[in-house]
Amino acid sequence: MAVPSKHRDALTVQCEGRLTLTKHPHGCLLLFPRPVWESHREQIAAWPMSARAWQRIFLGNASDVELDSAGRILVAPELRAAVGLTRDVMLLGMGSHFEIWDAAKLAESESQAVATGMPDVLNNFSF
Repeated sequence: MAVPSKHRDALTVQCEGRLTLTKHPHGCLLLFPRPVWESHREQIAAWPMSARAWQRIFLGNASDVELDSAGRILVAPELRAAVGLTRDVMLLGMGSHFEIWDAAKLAESESQAVATGMPDVLNNFSF
């Protein structure tokens, strides 16, 4: 997968192109700069035994990747299959990390969110 140049440049500076991918139960992949992932990994590893299944989802599916000279990352076939990535892929910046979505799946997820309405926690939020 090609990483857009605006993100590629920042990732090269921030983490020398060293990244970690993992699966998210919402049906996307998470892409972290390696130093950010290491902090999350430590927190996840410290979760209690009652969260072991969630540790497996996040830690067990983690895969270290690097940007190549053309600004691409290799997404392992098992991760692509796990979240249904096809040809049209969306990379969403989420502040400290990115989400990688199949474009059709993202559109469906956003439609469901809009149909459900804003959660109460956002009642006082405005632009």
